[in-house]
Amino acid sequence: MMKNDEHLVALPWSSYELLDSGDNMKLERFGDILLARPETQAIWKKQRPELWDDAHATFAPPAGGPDKKGLPADRQGRWNIKKSVPESWELSWNDAHFNARLTSFKHTGIFPEQAPNWVWIKDHVKDIGSPTSDVGLPMSYIPNVLNLFGYTGIASIVAAQAGAHVTHVDASKQSLDWAHENARLSKISEDAIRWIPDDAFAFVKREVRRDAKYDGIILDPPAFGRGAKGEVWKIEEDLPKLLNTLKKLLSEAPGSFFLVNGYAAGYAPRSFTQAVESAFGPTDGESGELHIKESSSERVIPAGIYVRFMR
Repeated sequence: MMKNDEHLVALPWSSYELLDSGDNMKLERFGDILLARPETQAIWKKQRPELWDDAHATFAPPAGGPDKKGLPADRQGRWNIKKSVPESWELSWNDAHFNARLTSFKHTGIFPEQAPNWVWIKDHVKDIGSPTSDVGLPMSYIPNVLNLFGYTGIASIVAAQAGAHVTHVDASKQSLDWAHENARLSKISEDAIRWIPDDAFAFVKREVRRDAKYDGIILDPPAFGRGAKGEVWKIEEDLPKLLNTLKKLLSEAPGSFFLVNGYAAGYAPRSFTQAVESAFGPTDGESGELHIKESSSERVIPAGIYVRFMR
C-alpha cells in the first residue's frame, strides 16, 4: 500500500545551502557562489535580508508572462551579475562530483531537493548488488538502472558509484555532454554508464521490443519537451503511456525499484501516485513533496513531488 504525504526534506551539505527565502525569491549557496533566483512558492517574508546584497548573481525572468510556446516566464531570462561567477564551478555530494553553471532557464544543473532520493537510489542499488541467497541472483550481480530525462546525470553517477550499470537517456546533446563531464569528474569508468541521445519514450518502446529488463528505473519528466527528432512530449498525454510501457521493463525480482519525480509538472503527489498505481498496480511505496530546508530556520521550500516503490 502506497504511503502518501511522506515528504522528503533536503538538508544543507558542504556544497549547498538554502540561506533564506521570501518575497517570491530564494537565496542559495552553491559552493562559494551565492545566487538569488525566483521562487513562486516563497510567498512569505525574508528572514535574513542582510544576506541578499552578497549574492553574486540574481536571475531576472522576462516580463510579460509565458512566452509564445506557452512555457512559464521563468524558463527564459537573464542573470544580473554583481560579482564574478565562473563559467562553471565544481561541487560535490558525497563521492559524486559535478559542475554548476548559470543557464538561461534559471537553473544551475543541480536540483538539491533530490538529495534524499540520491540516498535512496544508492542504498537500493547496493542492496540489489549484494543479494542474499534467497533472492535468486548471483552474489556478484551488477544491477541495471535506467535513468530517463537524465539531464546532468547526478542520479546516474550515484547509481554507478553504488555498483550499477546505468543507461542514461536524454534528448539534449548539451545535457548529455554535461552529464558525461560530471561522470568524468566523479571518476566513473567509461563502461559504467551508457549514454543515449534519444527521445525517452521512443527509446523505452525499443527496449520493450528487445525484451530488456532493468532492476531500477528513474525518471524526471518535464511538463513539455521535444525529443531528439522533434518528438513532442506533453506530460498529461504521454506520462500514462510511458508508465504503462515502463511496467514491461521493470524487473519482477525482489528489490527492483522505481522512482518518478515531478519538478514543474503542476500536479499533486496524489496525482502521480494514482498514475503509477494505474500502471503498476498496488505498490509498497511512498509519495509526497520534496522540500529544501533553510539552514538557519525550520522553514522549507516545496520544490517538487516524487513517487517511489520497490518490489
